[in-house]
Amino acid sequence: MTAELTLGAEEELHLIDLESGKLSARAPQLLSRLPAESYSAELQRTTVETNTAVTSTLSELRAELLRLRKGLAEAAGEFGLGVAAVGTAPHSEFTDFELTATGRYRRMQEQYRLLVDEQLICGLQIHVGVSDRDLAVQIAQRVSHDLPLLLALSASSPFLNGHDTGYSSIRTTIWQRWPSAGATGEVSSAAEYDELLCDLISSGVIADAKMAYFDVRPSSHEPTLELRVCDACPIVDDAVLIAGLFRASVLSAEHDIEAGRPRPQMRAPIHRAAMWQAARGGLSGMLLDGTTHPRPVPAAHAIRDLVSRLRPQLEELGDYDEIRHLSEATLARGNSADRQRAAFAERGELRDVVEQVVQETHGPAEGYAPRAATEALALRSYRTRAGDEAVGPSSIPRPAYRDVIDFYRDLKPTGLTDLNHERDEYTQRTSLDFGVKGAFQPFEVDLFPRIISAYEWSELGAGLRQRARAIESFLQDIYGQQRIIADGVLPRELADSLTSSPGWRQEGRRIPPGTVRAAVMGFDLVRNEFGGWRVLEDNVRAPSGAAYAMAARALMDAVVPDLPRPQGLRDPRSALAELRRALLAGPRATAGGDPELDAVAAVLSSGTASSAWFEHNHLAADAGLLLVTPDDLDVVGGRVVATASRDASGAVDATGSRAPGDSAGDSTIIQSLYVRIDPELIDLVTSSGRTIGREILEVAESGNVFLANAPGNGVADDKAMYCNIHDVIGYYLDERPLLESVPTYRTSDASERRSVLERVGELVTKPVDGEGGRGVLIGPKATASRVAERRSEIAADPSAWVAQELVALSSLPTFAGSHLEPRHVDLRAFVYVRGTGPEDVTVADLALTRVAPAGSMVVNSSQGGGAKDTWILGSDGSPDERNAHVRTSR
Repeated sequence: MTAELTLGAEEELHLIDLESGKLSARAPQLLSRLPAESYSAELQRTTVETNTAVTSTLSELRAELLRLRKGLAEAAGEFGLGVAAVGTAPHSEFTDFELTATGRYRRMQEQYRLLVDEQLICGLQIHVGVSDRDLAVQIAQRVSHDLPLLLALSASSPFLNGHDTGYSSIRTTIWQRWPSAGATGEVSSAAEYDELLCDLISSGVIADAKMAYFDVRPSSHEPTLELRVCDACPIVDDAVLIAGLFRASVLSAEHDIEAGRPRPQMRAPIHRAAMWQAARGGLSGMLLDGTTHPRPVPAAHAIRDLVSRLRPQLEELGDYDEIRHLSEATLARGNSADRQRAAFAERGELRDVVEQVVQETHGPAEGYAPRAATEALALRSYRTRAGDEAVGPSSIPRPAYRDVIDFYRDLKPTGLTDLNHERDEYTQRTSLDFGVKGAFQPFEVDLFPRIISAYEWSELGAGLRQRARAIESFLQDIYGQQRIIADGVLPRELADSLTSSPGWRQEGRRIPPGTVRAAVMGFDLVRNEFGGWRVLEDNVRAPSGAAYAMAARALMDAVVPDLPRPQGLRDPRSALAELRRALLAGPRATAGGDPELDAVAAVLSSGTASSAWFEHNHLAADAGLLLVTPDDLDVVGGRVVATASRDASGAVDATGSRAPGDSAGDSTIIQSLYVRIDPELIDLVTSSGRTIGREILEVAESGNVFLANAPGNGVADDKAMYCNIHDVIGYYLDERPLLESVPTYRTSDASERRSVLERVGELVTKPVDGEGGRGVLIGPKATASRVAERRSEIAADPSAWVAQELVALSSLPTFAGSHLEPRHVDLRAFVYVRGTGPEDVTVADLALTRVAPAGSMVVNSSQGGGAKDTWILGSDGSPDERNAHVRTSR
């Protein structure tokens, strides 16, 4: 019998209190005013289900969905409510659940308990007319490989219980907890399907046929085949797109059955994996390609391949042009999960997300961003990739970057060439350079900036302050009483090896107890393709880059002053005062907290040959610090004194040979030394061979000079110690980490080492004491011989290495000549530390965005990388108190 291929839909919609943004349990009152044939109750009193009439075309289905939504929205409006067609309501919490008072639902709650209480979710069910139940069962077996793609298109439930779940469709993971959810397994006829239902009902696990929550099933109440995997879609056209694709998939399966073609086999675990992948990443990640041995492909490719594969059936139905149009529109704007996260990222307020989904649900079928308008914005030549921070699906610039992109797009043909020339001249004129292996080269700043929203910076700041406090507490403890070892917090093999690790310095124990050991910390962060931030590395020895971040802003201001700046842009030079404050907090504490102490701080550099001489010079000059080399220092009367200071060229600065503060004869007493030298301090000697470093350490031991940073801090940013930072935070602060780390394996652990040796080609391996990208091997990009070599190195000296999962780093448009191309980026942020209390740490309002060369994921300047000006935005107001508990876990 031929399938009728009619269309129908059931939509579940949340009721939202428009004043609070929360769920409202007033479904019974609304349903009393609405026709029962079109509107019905659901398990929870916060939801209403709509049921369309049977339709034949996509246009008719669209009209029905709009009609029913309008009717519900009008009834809800009388109660001050709105309607949201999304998998989960953004502001929903578990305590919002109220059961609809029927005997059937009460029985379900009694039997399933917490599972019922979690059902604050809404789905979209699509019905396609297939009245022959044998045929419906056979078709259901054949369409399973398309279901993950339909789920990805619909994904609209990233938020639950007040936080980002990390999933595009958390509704899917909740729904799949039902014992009858998922695939049916092998069933070849209606009789076998009915037998399966009878067995499930007889088992007592489900009560009736309506509780057969299979992914696709012959409907329990209509002569249709029913699709049940999708989230509710706020934009009607997304629901119409899914309906059109599902109907075409049904028709394709029917043709295959008629032709006697064998059914494509997808093993149950692979199908579950494909569904999970779609729920996790939606359209932002990868989807499995549906082949016999599936491989991940970009979601947009998978959707376009589906439309292409179903083209014959879509044309037979007269739907091809419309479905192609709708699919491209959806890929251009992203699914609802993408749009919700973008709305949240602007200000970090869930109320903004609620307003967006209600507006879309109440709005026109195509949404509020007509495709014609977005097409004009597209960067046609740009190679869009998942995780690009500035350019979204279908090469459409994200809102925060549109002014920047429009500025460069509107330049005359020679405009960018001229700007790049000005940039290069500025770099040379200001000696903006850095050293690599003894040679200096220009520090390249790309003219396309990075923008970090006020909300993102606030979230990062909270996590970085927490991490800095924990690391400072650890350093003071490990060089003091070593309570963390005595209390067994660290793994035994790590605890036993700490005092022999490359970062440990015995002279570090000579610093007086209670002294801040890491006044300046740097943290390398990466953003994954889902928008979640991770700490890649901690840097607490002598982190560099702050002056380069300020230089990048100065360059942009000089070269492209007309580039539109967003409101609330922070000034990176504000970090100078915080740096000086942190450096002078140490001697003030040593002096008993005397606020009148006119302390002097100095940057101690190895000299003009130092790779970061540019930074040493500019930090000293701009923060009001002396710039000294070993030859400029003396120890007199138990004090470190400067007999001279240096200018930008490295020559003795006559005007700065005397500085404000205490003096000792013709010298200036230094209370704080910002140590930026190449050797260890204890090994520092003058040109005449005097062991000035040892003498300075003696002064520090007596408390008469503050060292920033103290010797031996490498024990905390050792890559092996990084694996245990979550335990360190919990031990010293009694808090859960606010920022996640990249999953890291200690090869010194036998069980982890075995796994790493098997997966060297998949992981990133690096030496535990490596800096500047030295020794890093990115397995997937390495040759077989290099992988084998690294495997041998790890086996020979397991304690010298760690391995990390490869993070798909976010990218930003970067100029390559006259065109833009995506390049991977990371972010180095800086924290200034004056103690271990919440008020003793400050995140600098600057950050250095480092850019990897083309085809690389290594961003270090020493490895050929460049940089971008980082535009950090400040908040104009205090955040919504309802979001105080919101955490991201993408």
